[in-house]
Amino acid sequence: MKTKLIILLAMLFSAFAFLPERLIKGKVTDGANALIAGVRVAIQGSPVGTATDQGGHFTIRVPRLGRALVFSKSGYKALTLPITSDSVMKVVLTQASVKKKDIAREELKDSEQPVMVRKMFTFDMAAAPSTHSETILAMPQATESYKPINENGFLSVGQQPVTTFSVDVDRAAYSNVRRFLNNGQMPPEDAVRIEEMINYFDYDYPQPRGEHPVAIVAETTDSPWNPGLKLVHIGLQAKTVSAENLSASNLVFLIDVSGSMNEANKLPLLKQAFKLLADQLRVEDKISIVAYAGSAGMVLAPTSGSEKKTIKDALDKLEAGGSTAGGEGIELAYDLAKKHFLPKGNNRVILATDGDFNVGISNESELQKLIEEKRKAGIFLSVMGFGMGNYKDSHVETLADKGNGNYAYIDNIQEARKVFVQEFGGTLFTIAKDVKIQIEFNPAHVQAYRLIGYENRALRNDEFNDDRKDAGDMGSGHTVTAIYEIVPSGVKSPYVATTDALKYQPGNAATGSSNKEMMTIKVRYKQPDSEKSKLFDLPVPATTVAFDQCSANLRFASAVAEFGLLLRGSEFKGSASYADVIRRARAAFGKDEEGYRSEFVQLVKVAQSLDGSQEGTRTDVRVRR
Repeated sequence: MKTKLIILLAMLFSAFAFLPERLIKGKVTDGANALIAGVRVAIQGSPVGTATDQGGHFTIRVPRLGRALVFSKSGYKALTLPITSDSVMKVVLTQASVKKKDIAREELKDSEQPVMVRKMFTFDMAAAPSTHSETILAMPQATESYKPINENGFLSVGQQPVTTFSVDVDRAAYSNVRRFLNNGQMPPEDAVRIEEMINYFDYDYPQPRGEHPVAIVAETTDSPWNPGLKLVHIGLQAKTVSAENLSASNLVFLIDVSGSMNEANKLPLLKQAFKLLADQLRVEDKISIVAYAGSAGMVLAPTSGSEKKTIKDALDKLEAGGSTAGGEGIELAYDLAKKHFLPKGNNRVILATDGDFNVGISNESELQKLIEEKRKAGIFLSVMGFGMGNYKDSHVETLADKGNGNYAYIDNIQEARKVFVQEFGGTLFTIAKDVKIQIEFNPAHVQAYRLIGYENRALRNDEFNDDRKDAGDMGSGHTVTAIYEIVPSGVKSPYVATTDALKYQPGNAATGSSNKEMMTIKVRYKQPDSEKSKLFDLPVPATTVAFDQCSANLRFASAVAEFGLLLRGSEFKGSASYADVIRRARAAFGKDEEGYRSEFVQLVKVAQSLDGSQEGTRTDVRVRR
């Protein structure tokens, strides 16, 4: 009888465990009714939590069985409130008295943090915007880091007629921004990489024809947010290779199982995501699994992709706990990939982590050197980011760039499906590597120009022809989109500074038939198994098409770019508005079979409401030293 009762209780518990979550919103104030930013809001007995924004507001998803929320912030007494049937909470915190010895204890605690963390600046939700070398979003018990972005300005064609950059097929910034907005917070400015937001979406560019595996198209129209200026939309399309014709894969899953991964949106989501990837594998593919925490170890020896149950069982056995020996794990993963190297196959390490490396080879420059060496040996590295709170975007983005791989941020199972199922070929199979773009503008038609986004992908002009210089890669079916905003010749603009004409340069304005060209786009790339680059170009005529007559590709991409300008508070946003973004995006949905473009409009509405609730201000983060 007792056994039957235990079984019945277990069944009831299992049933309740899968009940849907619900959304609770609220605001936190002090005794004087002043709103408090940066308050940690956590589900009692769970690591899941969020923090209040600049206006003291929070939004959190709680399971049906959740009993209480815990509110905590330094300088205030922690407060635990029961979860009732109400979906809106009003919380009042009282200040705590702080003794000198308590302050000393906190300083000692901080001094015991890993050296890598102590060297970083940390953000307080109430302090001034950062101008330092790394952006850290810090909340109680949580830090996130992002590389600084110094937004591209307008460059004079008379002074610098040539511009060069590396392509970028990463999409991590968009899904990360989505995570912030869905949690009721505006993203930090440095988390908004506009090129990754634009490239998150697929575009209907023509497939390559002829000898090159990449095709290029261009359109010119009037700028929707800066009257008198123009937009040049550039699209690259990599050749799509059918799944049956893709080369065999030698993949090593390198999975972070450290203590920081012990949250629902980290290791559990990671397991689900990699199971989706396992379902795409074929008999000729080989999979290994390496897990790392305090130390690294092999969880699954090289196994055929046909043995899906074996692969999934190995994933199910993973548990989080311990510190993070990221460097040691990477070395072991590369050793496995090298041991089972396929000379004509796809050899790749797929790292899944929150980016919190603090044991082993934690020095970023040493990790980069290791990854670059392995890349030259034909073993690429892709990175899948998970989690929030302590997410280290600045680390994992760099590792993926150096490893000739992709970088994705997986915030939910739908994103995992997008990355590992819908975009399987592009995620794992390189069609062209070290893809660079160089543009020469014709001063007869262009006075000044600026590239929207790609700040971290800029190259020197001489690096375009240097085959030793690494650049971005394109996978099967990948698209890359770039947008230039230009000031036509003869147009006055406050964005263009007055510069003196060059004294010693010969006149270089194009003449004759070439004077009808506004610019020339040059693309340089390498075959995946070659170190010698190939070159082709596309002259772009000086013709402008009315915005409403342009392709849906240009119209939707420009809406995403405008949204990025708003999120970043760009000085070049002109008359940009959320309403215009929504209107133009809706008019360029196209087929939208998966609903990504309609989801985009919903995110814009969320950002619009968050800005509106703060009278047009952003939930900015500020430096505390």
